[in-house]
Amino acid sequence: MKVHYNLKDLPPFKHGVITTGAFDGVHRGHQKIIISMQEIAQAIEGETIIITFHPHPRKVTSSVPGEIKQLTSLNERIKLLDQLGIDHLVVVPFDYHFSNLTAEAYLQEFLVAHFHPHTIIVGYDHRFGKGRLGNFEMLQNYGQALGFIVEQINEQLIGDEIISSTHIREYLLEKNIAKANELLGYAYFFDGFVVRGNQIGRTIGFPTANLHINDEEKLIPSNGVYAVRVKGECFGERILEGMMNIGVRPTVDGHKKVIEVNIFNFDEDIYEETFTVMVYDYIRGEVKFNGLDELKAQLNKDVYSAKSILMERPLS
Repeated sequence: MKVHYNLKDLPPFKHGVITTGAFDGVHRGHQKIIISMQEIAQAIEGETIIITFHPHPRKVTSSVPGEIKQLTSLNERIKLLDQLGIDHLVVVPFDYHFSNLTAEAYLQEFLVAHFHPHTIIVGYDHRFGKGRLGNFEMLQNYGQALGFIVEQINEQLIGDEIISSTHIREYLLEKNIAKANELLGYAYFFDGFVVRGNQIGRTIGFPTANLHINDEEKLIPSNGVYAVRVKGECFGERILEGMMNIGVRPTVDGHKKVIEVNIFNFDEDIYEETFTVMVYDYIRGEVKFNGLDELKAQLNKDVYSAKSILMERPLS
């Protein structure tokens, strides 16, 4: 996949099959659009082109932009889209000026002028232009006038559930990890940098990697204990199982929020390394125990719960 950051340096596209959007999470709804793009492109010997925006449009247009957390960073989106076999990804800076383009200007001065599309594919709720006034009908009218085809993908459902980034964010914050992962089509993940903690876990037989999250915009699940797998260069080719705690550790501290991962059957020095945590399911909430012995007893139960969950969840 070729990634383009400058509209002035775009190559001439051959029969471009195009879609646009934030693609936050690259979830199963997005994946359906991509499959449709690839089928059309193959039939016309064309190229698939995704136009995405950075930062997320809601960061610019929302009255409370700081409250918007993303499922995937730009680099994570690039990796996920590359794995799906897209030909071109165009990253467009989304700023105040771009957000104020009228729907007509967006179509004529941006989409048609820079991409000369053969086919444009949009989702069931696609809107564009200032005030989100542009819609599928407007696209169709311009397509008929300017000579491009417009296809609309129906809403994607799992059961009676519409697949959307918003629903996935809600499920993650509600600790319904299994449902979030079902809509994503993979295990939700984030990267963490290993920092030194107070090493209390090591004294009771549960050493943990304490993680710092560099990306402040990344959505992190709510406080609690989770079944996870980890991967990264520090583990080589291994994908290891473990359990993660997010919270204030009321038994030993109770003040500072931490993210710590106990990696099963692992006792290597990985300080100042970065690795990926894949979250598979929620185990329990945070509890204040009556001392370390009671905490240790519960952690042994958590290990059993985590291993049972992971045994039923294939790698993804």
